[in-house]
Amino acid sequence: MPGPEGWDDDVSGHVPFRPMSISEMLDGAIAGIRRRPRLTLGLAVAVSTVIQVAVSIATYFFIGDEARTEQTPALLMRSLGGQATLSAIGLVLSAYGILLLSGLLAPALGRELLGLPVTPGRAWRDARPRVGRLALTAALVMAVPILALVLPIVPFVLLVAVDGPPALGVVSALVGFPAGLALMVWLYVLLVQAVPAVVMERETVGGALRRARTLSKGRWFRTCGTLLLALLVTVFMGFFALRIPFVIVQVVFFGSASDGEVLGALAVDTFGRIVSWSIVLPFDAGVIALLYMDRRMRREGFDLDLRMRGSSAAAVAAVRDGAVRDGGRPGQGGPEGGAADDAFMELWRHGPDAARTGTGAMP
Repeated sequence: MPGPEGWDDDVSGHVPFRPMSISEMLDGAIAGIRRRPRLTLGLAVAVSTVIQVAVSIATYFFIGDEARTEQTPALLMRSLGGQATLSAIGLVLSAYGILLLSGLLAPALGRELLGLPVTPGRAWRDARPRVGRLALTAALVMAVPILALVLPIVPFVLLVAVDGPPALGVVSALVGFPAGLALMVWLYVLLVQAVPAVVMERETVGGALRRARTLSKGRWFRTCGTLLLALLVTVFMGFFALRIPFVIVQVVFFGSASDGEVLGALAVDTFGRIVSWSIVLPFDAGVIALLYMDRRMRREGFDLDLRMRGSSAAAVAAVRDGAVRDGGRPGQGGPEGGAADDAFMELWRHGPDAARTGTGAMP
């Protein structure tokens, strides 16, 4: 039905402006890549290239000579510890890249949610003022769960280091590892929505973390289930389906242990990881951003709030045609679209300041 001041509340965008089901969030993340390939894949390629090239360089030099001749089982086993460490570092960096992308892509998905034009330049202008806070928030969202994973394992590590009683070591391992894993998962799911919140709501880092806890309250298991399904898609596509052609090329053309062959195999493997992660990173990032928007609508009635408040409708109208009023074209950036861009971001503000501008949670 038409909203206040003539705003059509039934936005006909690809992302529904209402609480979404899990399948709609997953579909919306995939469709977002198809509709905005230049924006999503461009950012993903940049992030993936930095991460995967750094991991490959570290793999070649950190493991040393064993990395150059690891085709034999004995040498492979001797370098297993170093490879496991590097793999863990690569996964952590990839997860950090997903969080960064979720914050960078959130404004684009938010504009689509309201049926507004989306361009790479406009999405970047929305996110640019919060890039520093976004990077710090994403780092904390990664660091806190990892710390929670490590702390319960410390007693086991100390017992092994001092050659303590074996029985006590077994008990500490049986208790510490499951406890650490459970704490890591719980804290990550609890805090992950802080990343889009710090961009969309212009929050401080601490405020974004508090907002994430508030939005997750009562919906932890649903959030965890959505992220788990996205993880399964990521593992299948990123580690198997998209990597198989590159693995075949490695085996067929670079099967020997000479330095030149190893460098060629490493180059092919790096390129394969860049391609695969460039596709799966924006999918995971889109799911996180849509989870945040879904929680705003479910917990705070954000969609109903915008439908009911006339000032919000006027702000959306300003976003749509602000450039036209100043002689520009809709969807364009620069000075003509600056006021309209600010009006869009004000829609997502939360708290007393947002209430005074006609946005925020319903009473």
